[in-house]
Amino acid sequence: MDRPVLHADEMLRAVATRDKAYDGRFLYGVETTRIFCRPSCPSRAAKPENLRFFADVPEAQVAGYRACKRCRPEERPSDVEKAQEIARLIEKRSEEALPLSRLAAAVGLSPTHMQKLFKSVFGVSPKAYQDGLRARRLKELLRDGDGVTGAIYEAGYGSPSRVYGEGRRNIGMAPSAYRAGGAGETISYACRRCALGPLMMAATDRGVCFVMFGESEASLLAALAAEFPNARLQQSIEADGEQLSRWIDALDAHLSRRGPRPELPLDLWGTAFQLLVWRFLIGIPEGNVVSYADVAAGIGNTNPPRGRLTLWDSRIG
Repeated sequence: MDRPVLHADEMLRAVATRDKAYDGRFLYGVETTRIFCRPSCPSRAAKPENLRFFADVPEAQVAGYRACKRCRPEERPSDVEKAQEIARLIEKRSEEALPLSRLAAAVGLSPTHMQKLFKSVFGVSPKAYQDGLRARRLKELLRDGDGVTGAIYEAGYGSPSRVYGEGRRNIGMAPSAYRAGGAGETISYACRRCALGPLMMAATDRGVCFVMFGESEASLLAALAAEFPNARLQQSIEADGEQLSRWIDALDAHLSRRGPRPELPLDLWGTAFQLLVWRFLIGIPEGNVVSYADVAAGIGNTNPPRGRLTLWDSRIG
């Protein structure tokens, strides 16, 4: 695939900021040491006038340069590393429009190959990953006291209608209510141990507003109270939690089988894992009563227990 030619000033900026998004697009050599590196190399910065740029490893070697022992530019990045580069680029520019062609060019892949690779590593598409980061940023801004409209645009949403439609499902309430610490909302919660430890889910009558793994039920309840200090919290008592318990089983099975790769850095793994939770939650039709078998079939579990599950307006029962 042909890549756009990079200007020298752009490559200098990439080296100065150690931008991993440019790894694989060019290499730089240092004339005083005769060593060539990736743009993201953590070695001590050289003077700009001593830098020379190369398209690939053979070009650098023909020019008489040897590979850096820290960043090892002669080694091809693994699929996981390429997916990480894409994720880092999305994190840096989550508020921008990021077409697949732009993300693919950053790692030297075709858009189709890049999307398949990213989903195989993270379990979600690049767009879903970016949407999740925007939702997280919106919540941060609202908690910091930003005005609702300003927070919506700063988080990268093109219009308020996107948040009051699809975006509201990610916080389980109107943005103004979230900004007010859940004031006026009643939030029901349930906690149980899953394969990855204690899991708490909480929801309003509009949908799920909190899903988190933690060390104990007490610590999770404290986190829920901290996020919604002005809401009324109540433990779910519907059928002694039997229906919710079955639904958590479905989620647990889904995550255990489709979770992101463990070799990802902790922050990227956590982000992808949270997105898998939310994507699963919002994938069930609103206001439906569905059997556990229906949910299990949707996630590929071929041996589900019996029972039915009532889902609240947006996603949880």
